[in-house]
Amino acid sequence: MGKIIAVVNQKGGVGKTTTSVNLGAYLAEAGKEVLLLDLDPQANASSGLGIEHQKLEFGLYEALLGQKPLSAVIKHTAQAHYSVAPATVSLAGAGIEMVTMENREFRLALILEEVREAYDYIIIDGPPSLGLLTVNSLVAADEVLIPIQSEYYALEGLGQLLETVELVRDNLKPALNIMGVVATMFDRRNKLSGAVLEELKKFFPGKIFDSIIPRSVKLAEAPSYGRSILHYDPKSSGAKAYESLAKEIISLEKK
Repeated sequence: MGKIIAVVNQKGGVGKTTTSVNLGAYLAEAGKEVLLLDLDPQANASSGLGIEHQKLEFGLYEALLGQKPLSAVIKHTAQAHYSVAPATVSLAGAGIEMVTMENREFRLALILEEVREAYDYIIIDGPPSLGLLTVNSLVAADEVLIPIQSEYYALEGLGQLLETVELVRDNLKPALNIMGVVATMFDRRNKLSGAVLEELKKFFPGKIFDSIIPRSVKLAEAPSYGRSILHYDPKSSGAKAYESLAKEIISLEKK
């Protein structure tokens, strides 16, 4: 039974999609069967894995609305063991169209039941908002992974995110667990990055991953080539950081 991880932060530009795509790549590299769900209408995770989402006839939107089975939407990436359920532009309207649907918060959880057995890890790259799509990703997930950028405003809005997680836990998914927080865009030369990391450790005692994702030109470049960092520059500091994060996540299974 695959473990479902929702990568969530309602702030844009925190390394959420970068984390989803590259964590998936290193879990697949470790021999795990991985499915990445692109639940962000911008479809950056899809294009970052070389999927030309503009040319797709259908994607995750049609699966959420019950027009297609999820298995018909899933595409293989260029990497073995790594598949993606891509987003298309239509997904932008899904949050509104789902409002009147029965069990609207459970749509994603329901469609994932069909494929869950086939994967070791299912990673959900959520949109940069706390709307219905994000609630769906939380209800479907076993664990929440929160990427937080090592910058001045990092902790702003975090209370709101944790409140949403708490509401989902209280009303929809009692077993939802915060797997941990990963510090992204970390600059070792910058005192502020270190200070933010210390704040995060106070805020989330025992929940900060040891793997810290550096601010990296290579990580920023890789998606424009439709590749994960593993296939774009495996020797870069960003690649080593995501490889390390994947190992940490795999090791959690053994505890």
